Amino acid sequence: MIVIPAVDIMDRCVVQLVGGVPGTELFSIPDPLQVARGWTLKGAPALHVVDLDGAFGKEDNLDRIIEMAAECEVPVQVGGGISSDDKADRLLDSGVARVIVGTRAIKEPEWLESLAERHPGRVILALDVKDGRITMRGWQEESPIGLEEMFSRIEGIPLAGILNTNVNVEGKGQGIDVRSAIDFISRSPHPVISSGGVSNIDDVLVLKEAGAAAAVVGVAVYSGEFRPWEWPTPWTIDD
Repeated sequence: MIVIPAVDIMDRCVVQLVGGVPGTELFSIPDPLQVARGWTLKGAPALHVVDLDGAFGKEDNLDRIIEMAAECEVPVQVGGGISSDDKADRLLDSGVARVIVGTRAIKEPEWLESLAERHPGRVILALDVKDGRITMRGWQEESPIGLEEMFSRIEGIPLAGILNTNVNVEGKGQGIDVRSAIDFISRSPHPVISSGGVSNIDDVLVLKEAGAAAAVVGVAVYSGEFRPWEWPTPWTIDD
């Protein structure tokens, strides 16, 4: 199981929001490309890039993200406002390893299926959860579709995996919601990338034991309180 640092971009800076709420930035670091390079120099096995501007309907950061994917010699997975074939195709054709889709994919599973069949193993579905319900549109809107129905709809689609962010604990640096994380992983028909609250080795071990494929980390690695680059096998929990 690997640990992946998050690079969330808003207003041309790397930020971390508490619960995805604008105005709650815990930090703001200029030059996302330099931040990404820093993580690769620390041995990060991949980068998890979220275009918050795109997610909130502002001018996107696609050009900067494509440059990042070209310069950083690790797989880059990108989410945030990807709701069209053109945008997904452009990213995937420009060196991005995987795209993360959410709102439209939840509302239009036939679009998700079409996209994934054209790019098998390169599309990740974001199923972000708040208070036990799927949330969309930058975590601002609750989905009318429940988790069980969504899992059933996507079972046969050739996805790279599912990104599950627990919005209730995202950005708080207080650890994961163990019960919710284990429940989600156990029910998912696809490999799970867990996000939200991952703060220490104990969180990662719980996720690994539950069967997660990867964990995304933000606040804890930026603060230096969690230092997976210092592990015997950096950023990786071996079997």
